[in-house]
Formats: sequence, C-alpha cells, structure tokens
Amino acid sequence: MAPLRRAATAAEVLLALTGLLLLVLSPAGAATAAVEGGELRMKQSDGGYSYNSTLAHVLVEYASAVYTSDLTSLLTWTCPRCEGHTKGFEMIEIIVDIEKCLQAFVGVAPDPQSIIIAFRGTQEHSASNWIEDLFWKQLDVTYPGMPNAMVHHGFYSAYYNTTLRHEILKSVQWAWKIYGRLPINVVGHSMGGALASFCALDLSVKWGSHKVQLITFGQPRVGNPAFAEYFNEQVPRTIRVTHENDIVPHLPPYFYYLGEWTYHHFAREVWLRETIVGNVVTRNATVCDCSGEDPICSRSVYGRSVADHLEYYGVNLHADSRGTCQFVIGASNSAYGDILQVDGTIILSRYLQERYPVESI
Repeated sequence: MAPLRRAATAAEVLLALTGLLLLVLSPAGAATAAVEGGELRMKQSDGGYSYNSTLAHVLVEYASAVYTSDLTSLLTWTCPRCEGHTKGFEMIEIIVDIEKCLQAFVGVAPDPQSIIIAFRGTQEHSASNWIEDLFWKQLDVTYPGMPNAMVHHGFYSAYYNTTLRHEILKSVQWAWKIYGRLPINVVGHSMGGALASFCALDLSVKWGSHKVQLITFGQPRVGNPAFAEYFNEQVPRTIRVTHENDIVPHLPPYFYYLGEWTYHHFAREVWLRETIVGNVVTRNATVCDCSGEDPICSRSVYGRSVADHLEYYGVNLHADSRGTCQFVIGASNSAYGDILQVDGTIILSRYLQERYPVESI
C-alpha cells in the first residue's frame, strides 16, 4: 500500500470539537439539515442490491461467534455460539493479534454457500473507553490512490498494517482452490464492522465487487464523504445495520458543515427498532436511502445507548470473557501442529500444512 499522509490541522480539530458540542445539545438539528439542503449529497445508487432479512439473521450469528475466547471450540466449531443457523460451518483459520486485541476468522458455510470472513469488535468491558475515545477522533490519513478520500488511521492500520490482511487473503485463495470460487460474505460488529469494511473494499478492488458482500452491525463511521462515495462504487453489495439508539453508528461525529472534512457513513443503512402499543411489540427494519446519512433512520434519535450496541436481532455481540483481551487454547491443539505464531499473532488453522504455500498475494 502507498504511504499514509497526515491530514488534520489544529483549526479543523477545534472546529470539529465546537460542532460536537452543538451535536450533543441538539441532535435533531443535524438530522433535519438533510431535508433543508445543507448537506453534501451522495450518489443515490445501490446497484440493485437489497436488504435480505434472512441473510442478516444468519450472518449476525457469525459476528457473535467471532467473540468466542475459547479458540479450540471456535476452531472445531463446537462453541455455544457455533449453533443455530451456522451449523455445518467449516473453519479454515483463526487469526488473533494479541498485542492489538484483534480477532478474525475465515471459513466456508453451507448456507449461504460462501466463504465467511468475520471480525471481532471491541470487548464489552472496554467499550465505554473506546466509545469515549471515538468522540475525539479526526480524519487523519488519505486513502491510497484517492487524494480526496480520508479515513480513520486506527481502523485502517488495524486491517492493513497487521497480520490480519495477509492471512485472510491467503485463506481465501486456499478456500477457492479447494471449494471453487465461492462468493464471500464479510461480517463484523462495532470496530469489527470497521475492519470488515476495509476488508470488503480490499477484496472487491482485488477480485471484483460481484464476489463480495458486506454486512456490518453497529459499526462506526470510517471515512469522509469522498471515501464513502468511493466505497459505494467499489462495494455496492453492502448493508450496514444499526439498532435503536446504539451510540456507535453516531461516531465519530458527523458535521455536515465541514464538507469533506467530516466523517460520513457509506450506504446502505437498515435501522432496527421496536414499537410498543399496549402489550404488542412490533420489530421494524427501516431500509434507509443511499445517502449513508438518512435523517429518518438512526440519525433521527440521540444514539446514546451502549446496551443497544451489544445486541442485534436478539443475538449478543460482545466477548464471553471478562478480561479486556483473554484467549484460551486447549492443549489438544498442540498435538495436531495447527498453531503458528507470527510477530505476536497466533494463527490457528485446521489445514496449516496444506495451506502453504499459496499463490502470491
């Protein structure tokens, strides 16, 4: 990848912080700006791709399973979260960056028949600190090859500058060699949704958008309007699910008056919420417009709930260990020689010896 360039000034930071105060005091103001014509407009095109509720209910279970800290049960797909709609899934590889507390896996699902790539989000017990930190994040690097497209350095680096990308690309190539050129579903929750987005973009540019679908749950914004428009073109088969008053999709904050210097979601959002009339609870899924910042969807509420962030479609999306970054590996794994350590990263593979070497990435 080309070198990253720093791109934030003190004046821009000050302006953004001032806007943040306005946002906190009056969230409805930002939401109504769209209908008043004050915001940047994105191209209204989704390439004919539509929201599939059944698929979302399946893929959210993979987004939950990747939080499993017992790596042995995850590798063998016997963990408590490895049931339901995901039965029959065959794991290829789990990648765990211990230092940065990142986790992802690659495998093959029978239904939908596809390669699944799942990224874990922030641990439940560190979520508050992470969310607080997101309030102050600025666009700080230019996306390679796109002079006007700016992104969040931390999210970008977590995918491109760690072992995750290298191992994921190799696993996909190996899966195609063994199973044929299956389509790819990339999923993630919270910060995992941000990493999944960069992964889906990477795969689409490399192998074609017709091969890649992306669905994320409660993900933060990752880039500016120019990046969002580029993303929409490169990864048109994208659904970004938000839930009720989940705080994370509101972060980092969106300030329409900053133009290309503000964070901006890419399309297409699907907003989940419940309405209660008497004793009747109705679950609704609003399919939003293609702007990425539809004022009638999650931007129509304050978005201050951590609880709404940790559950989607009734599925828990947080770690099953109480530590900020704890993993368990059963002793039996060592006997099969399927554990590799590379630069502080643990790689568990059911086919480690068979997977190497593969064609050049």
